[in-house]
Amino acid sequence: MASSVDLEDRFDISGPTHIMSRAGGTGRSSPTTIDWNKEEHRRCVAACIVKGTYILENDRTRCRVHAEALAPPWWESFHFRLVDVLKDESYKRSGDKFIFGAIYEHVPPPGGRHHHPSAPRYVVAFRGTMLLHPKAIHDLCLDFKILVNTLAECKRSQRAHQAVDTLLKTIANGKTAAGGGSSDSVWLTGHSLGASLALDVGRAMMSEQGLSIPTFLFNPPQVSLAPAINKLLPSEGLRRDLYAKSNLVKAGLGLVLSPHRKRMEKLFELLSPWAPNLYVHDKDLICQGFIDYFGQRQQWEAQEEQRCRGGVSKSSSAMTLSYRDMLFSVLGKEKERPHLLPSATLWRNSSVGSDAHGLQQWWKPDGELRLSDRRYSYP
Repeated sequence: MASSVDLEDRFDISGPTHIMSRAGGTGRSSPTTIDWNKEEHRRCVAACIVKGTYILENDRTRCRVHAEALAPPWWESFHFRLVDVLKDESYKRSGDKFIFGAIYEHVPPPGGRHHHPSAPRYVVAFRGTMLLHPKAIHDLCLDFKILVNTLAECKRSQRAHQAVDTLLKTIANGKTAAGGGSSDSVWLTGHSLGASLALDVGRAMMSEQGLSIPTFLFNPPQVSLAPAINKLLPSEGLRRDLYAKSNLVKAGLGLVLSPHRKRMEKLFELLSPWAPNLYVHDKDLICQGFIDYFGQRQQWEAQEEQRCRGGVSKSSSAMTLSYRDMLFSVLGKEKERPHLLPSATLWRNSSVGSDAHGLQQWWKPDGELRLSDRRYSYP
């Protein structure tokens, strides 16, 4: 009898049935026409490809190969092919080479339409923490690096940067005669720990090369006191007062740490054209920091609009500051990129009964999710 893990890994059982159709008499599923201009379809496809990346590692550890492999339907159903797998070789002395990501190429079916302008040519996907993995400790070590803001320094992150940089250069070189390639042809996506990797890569591509890559981040972690504050201060009014005072404290510290503040403002301006899609659940403690941060941004911007009529006050610069980045600055360890985001589209799911941190919620139809979205831009 198949285990529960095997059943969850099967596309025909756990996949997005609302965008699949049954082939008459065969019992097999085939995708309906994907509308690449529709956010729901883009979200579902990106989430399924991330799921396939998880299952690649499950197939490896469970020795499921060829016809027994369960991962391929998660991308082949949408006409993608596996180009390369990204392995973490930090532990190769023990013989382990964990698959943490993969690169997929979109190949329209024979006789189909030409490549849709809104469809990606390549998707680079990163899986998250696998708690049931026999060597889960390696993923958990990287989760700790997120806490202390050193994920960018690990070999897995460096391998991800190298893979995306090489892919973009290959595309550009292949299209030189046609006027050069576009970063829009590559999507970055990931879940949980994988979302942090995709976020770090996307930030690096924007800050170092000026490339704004479409990015889909599912349940991205954000280290914050927000979950504890929301628990201790259930009153929205009390939280608003606390955050307002915190904003003033940050503004004051920004005056004291003037070089750091100016550096953060320049980094925000540099990163502002890139606006990744953040998919978060209201009840997910791991990414609640993003919800609270952008909620504060919304309040600050509304207040400043009334106060300054479109101008910018000194206190608004606090949106570029975080206590964590300021602490590193005091310690003489300025980070290359801020852990806050200047721009983003925040997609909030407030539905009841779903796994708040689970990936599966994100390939459900809009009708089953209570989704709201808001675009945040800087300045």
